[in-house]
Amino acid sequence: MSLAGQVALVTGASRGIGAAVAKALAAQGVAVAVNYFGSEAAAHAVVDDIIATGGRALAVKADARDRAQLEAMAATVQAQLGPIGILVLNASIGFPMAAFAQYPWQAFEAKLTGELGAAFHGCQAVLPQMLARKDGAIVAITSGLARHPGWGFCAHSAAKAGLEGFVRALACELGPMGIRVNAVAPGLTETDATAHLPEKHKQATADHTPLRRNGQAEDVAQAVVGLLQSGFVTGATLPVNGGIHVF
Repeated sequence: MSLAGQVALVTGASRGIGAAVAKALAAQGVAVAVNYFGSEAAAHAVVDDIIATGGRALAVKADARDRAQLEAMAATVQAQLGPIGILVLNASIGFPMAAFAQYPWQAFEAKLTGELGAAFHGCQAVLPQMLARKDGAIVAITSGLARHPGWGFCAHSAAKAGLEGFVRALACELGPMGIRVNAVAPGLTETDATAHLPEKHKQATADHTPLRRNGQAEDVAQAVVGLLQSGFVTGATLPVNGGIHVF
């Protein structure tokens, strides 16, 4: 299933997994809107890389938690690149790592409402463009921690598990309208978001992974592209973790 000629919006695409997804889609002939919130220079660097290789790209600022900003962004992308046929929900919502007994409700609530709000508002902002064409594909970046949680990740695990449930619900509802909805659940992936983790922790994870390494942003990007090219897959969550959770 060729993606060439389509238009994609990737939220949180200025760096890490989002940037890798944007570049991988551009390599498939997709015009890409690179969403950012605080990292303007990094977003424009991604756009410059795409244009330098002959692709089409646009950097668009918007807070993924803000409905009005998302709707404005969707309109801007449609006007400058064309109707959005691909949405990749990748915007990162920060959270503190702490034991549950001391976890502040405000932080837990902010992670849940931020994560699910970004998905909810993002999908509703783009959906009219997909419905008008009776075609579209949405991929949410979740986490292996949704199903295999670890210490300090109660908010993150709950939010990502909720996101996977949201994906399945939308797949059922939007499938008859020609819109597929899937998720990619990365394991430990080496990006700036995980740069703070101790090297011994990263090495231990790699040692327990059948492929004997940790993930790279490009590994996740390839999985996203693969799901988008799979025309008869919806409601699925694809783990990208080197097999660490094989049962």
